[in-house]
Amino acid sequence: MSIVRLGINPLTWTNDDMPSLGGDTPLETCLSEGREAGFSGFELGNKFPRDPDVLGPILQRHDLSLVSGWYSSELLTRSAEEEIEAIKPHLHLLKSLGAKAMVFCEVSHCVHGRRDVPLSHSPSMSEAQWQTFIPRLNQVADYCLEQGVQIAYHHHLGTVIETEAEVDRLMAEAAPSVGLLLDSGHLVGAGGDPIAVQQKYAERIVHVHCKDIRREVLEDARNRDLSFLDGVLNGMFTVPGDGFIDYITLFKGLRDSGYEGWVVVEAEQDPAVAHPLTYARLGCDNLKRFCAEAELTVTE
Repeated sequence: MSIVRLGINPLTWTNDDMPSLGGDTPLETCLSEGREAGFSGFELGNKFPRDPDVLGPILQRHDLSLVSGWYSSELLTRSAEEEIEAIKPHLHLLKSLGAKAMVFCEVSHCVHGRRDVPLSHSPSMSEAQWQTFIPRLNQVADYCLEQGVQIAYHHHLGTVIETEAEVDRLMAEAAPSVGLLLDSGHLVGAGGDPIAVQQKYAERIVHVHCKDIRREVLEDARNRDLSFLDGVLNGMFTVPGDGFIDYITLFKGLRDSGYEGWVVVEAEQDPAVAHPLTYARLGCDNLKRFCAEAELTVTE
């Protein structure tokens, strides 16, 4: 029996890549509304304290767990030893508050935070860069796993590992200590198939992000060669069940593989257009329904 917990990312309320979106929304609002919507945990965002002695009591007050938190890696421009030193405060925070996976993404040359750069200009790694990147990533992943937190590599639009083919190479060459974060929306946005990826790498998946896609907005973004942030502003992303991704089949695959961990709504929208509590409730309700149909057991 596969058992999952339902979490949410604060992007529903306030955006890290474009801080003006929900910039005035306090952390307390995010946490209280997320709990009201039915989630039992939160990922980190830019408004979260980074001291576990401060953040822990805040989460406890809302009866929430720390799910995970994004880490921006720069392994193409610094050594594994330098990255390990840089990662230690983040790792300490996750470990102290019981998170078992770290959302990890290489951001060297990334364009997803630049509204003036279209997604067609996403970076890619040369053969020499792959040969540099993989050994460094393995060293950092081994260190984190020794500390009790596994890297969950986040393939992400606008970064050096975006497409299904790039995920394939990462999984083929990276050590077993490098887990995979399966993000349905980012794979579909990059032309990939999250169901196929789940089936190929079921044993490597340690974290799941559920970001649905509005097909017509994605097609418009590609046709007009828009940036990631313009896609967000136009409503390309939404909560699971509000787009066209087949989550029931995806979740049946997670069930069959024995996945146990967090299933997280991470669906950035403009909170002035997409009312955060309304969409948080919709996302949680839909996840519960999909899990029930797929026979994934949800626990607090």
